Amino acid sequence: MDQVVEVANRLTEVSGIVGVCLGGSRARGTHRPDSDFDLDLYYRPPLDTAALRRLAAEVTGGPVEVTEPGGWGPWVDGGGWLTVDGVHIDWIYRDLDRVHRIWQECQAGRFEVGIQAGHPLGVYSHAYVGEVALGRILADPHGELAALQEQTRSYPQPLRETLVASARWEVPFTLSIARKGVIRGDAFYIAGCLFRAVGLLVQALHAEARCWVLNEKGAVQAAGALPSAPADFSARAHALFGTVDTDPITLTAVLDDADRLAADVLDNLTL
Repeated sequence: MDQVVEVANRLTEVSGIVGVCLGGSRARGTHRPDSDFDLDLYYRPPLDTAALRRLAAEVTGGPVEVTEPGGWGPWVDGGGWLTVDGVHIDWIYRDLDRVHRIWQECQAGRFEVGIQAGHPLGVYSHAYVGEVALGRILADPHGELAALQEQTRSYPQPLRETLVASARWEVPFTLSIARKGVIRGDAFYIAGCLFRAVGLLVQALHAEARCWVLNEKGAVQAAGALPSAPADFSARAHALFGTVDTDPITLTAVLDDADRLAADVLDNLTL
């Protein structure tokens, strides 16, 4: 961990870098021994990527591919994958002004969902805010990340209401249109609808509990531990995906199970 903190401090010497947070499972204490260290590099343009490449080569002992902002897509943004003395350290860019704008949107009850490789449900914009709220600040020379973190630890009521309301109409709608694929045995389409519906339930349960959810990985298990979730939410949600095949009778039974799970969740949520 000492070497990670050292790298973080050196990163703030690069022009454009405002501060560095430890994110991912390491920040939340849910990591495995082999988990990577995710370093969120909060920056303001212009970012001196040439200096980042020089630093990456210095700490790893060889050349490292470090992208320009936007190099990994519109939401993950860019960064680099480093190995320092056998430890995997990922640099992940975050435009700090964009984070501030999204925080303002969250307080007004607005969010967007963007397409991004590696995120089959899509990136929910408020995940940017959740990263700050749940991250562990490693380097913050001007105290800007600490101030933003203090604000974002309080989950906005308007965002909660919007996410719960969205799930209330979209989950039943998604499961109803999934039934159009039953007669054709369209397991692909139905599985996609099931994934979307469960993802919406996960977002709503986290919003109800005023908890930030950052991505799909482990989100069903985390939602199942929340106060408003049915006691068997995780098991029932996962079971939906273990029985999907092309038989119309099986597909109908799966969607019936999904409807019951959705009702058990949505009936428990408040506006």
